[in-house]
Amino acid sequence: MSPQAAGLLQLTALIAALALAYRPLGDHMARVYSSEKHYAPEKWIYKVIGANPAAEMRWPAYLRGVLAFSAVSVLFLYLLQRMQGSLPGSLGFSSIDPDQAFNTAASFVANTNWQSYSGEQAMGHVVQTGGLAVQNFLSAAVGMAVAVALVRGFARSRTGELGNFWADLVRGTVRILLPISVIGALVLVACGAIQNFSGIHQVGQFMGGTQEWNGGAVASQEAIKELGTNGGGYFNANSAHPFENPNPLSNLFEIFLILLIPFALTRTFGRMVGSLKQGYAILGAMAVIWIGFTALMMWTEFAHRGPAFEIAGGAMEGKETRFGIAGSSIFAVATTLTSTGAVNSFHSSYTGFGGGITMLGMQLGEIAPGGVGSGLYGMLIMAVIAVFIAGLMVGRTPEYLGKKIGTRQIKLAACYILVTPVLVLGFTAVAMALPTPADSMTNSGAHGFSEILYAYTSGANNNGSAFAGLGADTQWFNTTIGIAMLLGRFVPMVFVLALAGSLAEQKPVPETAGTLRTDKPLYAGLLVGTILIITGLTYFPALALGPLAEGLAS
Repeated sequence: MSPQAAGLLQLTALIAALALAYRPLGDHMARVYSSEKHYAPEKWIYKVIGANPAAEMRWPAYLRGVLAFSAVSVLFLYLLQRMQGSLPGSLGFSSIDPDQAFNTAASFVANTNWQSYSGEQAMGHVVQTGGLAVQNFLSAAVGMAVAVALVRGFARSRTGELGNFWADLVRGTVRILLPISVIGALVLVACGAIQNFSGIHQVGQFMGGTQEWNGGAVASQEAIKELGTNGGGYFNANSAHPFENPNPLSNLFEIFLILLIPFALTRTFGRMVGSLKQGYAILGAMAVIWIGFTALMMWTEFAHRGPAFEIAGGAMEGKETRFGIAGSSIFAVATTLTSTGAVNSFHSSYTGFGGGITMLGMQLGEIAPGGVGSGLYGMLIMAVIAVFIAGLMVGRTPEYLGKKIGTRQIKLAACYILVTPVLVLGFTAVAMALPTPADSMTNSGAHGFSEILYAYTSGANNNGSAFAGLGADTQWFNTTIGIAMLLGRFVPMVFVLALAGSLAEQKPVPETAGTLRTDKPLYAGLLVGTILIITGLTYFPALALGPLAEGLAS
């Protein structure tokens, strides 16, 4: 079987697995967020944190819950790293430096998981499991809660209440993320991923010196790392490391975990607004972008010309031989079109156009299917923009799901889509203008510019992957990327929840013969076109200086 045919077979199997899980998981999540029943473990948690899960919240109160919880999480994780040297299970590692501790705390709480350190050489068992793995669950649950609040804004009328943040947070963690992660960890252990709390041990000689490895609760962290679209690896090599991702079967399973909840949330959306067709329209737009990007990535990596590439069957530099070009390409697209950021290959070694595809996937806003929760609310914001554009073309007041899209709604949506470009392009411009940040670039020219553009694109869009040629463990990059991650995560949430509150207060608008049908393929196509046009107009000049220039020169 040719590598191309094997890649097509993997993609087909992945789509089939996602299709089988789509309905039961989507319906289950809709029941979780609509239920009034509280399980015993959940009641204990509410009692400990002093929350009343039955109390409805308007959007400012919901937002205060999100921000307060996230601020406490950043502080806790920061202090845990700063105290690592005196904690048991630290494996002899010292405490983390202040700038790196801030960057890591911001990264994991913001569901970014950017890592400017080598996990196996810096973090002990307590920080890995009690800090980073815990935030993998909680940051994902926060994103899902905000998405559900926006869905309630569309589903409810004549009220400003969006549910209870604490109930949504706990239910998402206990009823959705935790059970699936347990199953996922068992599958990964069966595939060969490690799960232990062993210390550091020597495994032999390497390049004239002694090679050492430490174990860890890798499979359990790997499962939630992918399921929650987090991406932070236990080891520096991330999902290219055989302890995290042993073989092609585990590789395909990890891609499945990455895409599982973001795609299934579209059915949850359809179920909660009372129209499964609306969910299918959003799903269709997501699927078209994801399949198109995957096909482009496989084409550019397989078809790259040159004698060395032809002998290897494509651009194999920086890719694991056990995964090949197809497995690496599918993974790279899945991880950059979501907010995962896990890597099973070296993105800096991709072809110029291939590296540009990973960058563009993040710049779309990571909405195809996007991160856990953030992908759905990002796509719904774009759906509002698309409806507004369609209304301008036909001269009608735009409506979506029975709600009028007026001045307030479109301003909130516009502010949402402007946040990350301002952060990405602003920080990139400053970093290129200053003399010191440029010293961290491994390469010069277009590829060197791509390293910095990729870093801020990844940070502000809460992805966390890196071109890996950039030496980002400096005070400048730890601080500025940390700021970009926090602002890129929580400022958009302000606009999402404000939009949800304004929609929930409206009374439903009756459908007429002139109402745009947003559950049809025509609208899904308009939505895809809107996303590509907005992103292209925003980022094309920067992409032209980086990956496009490199690709045309090769």
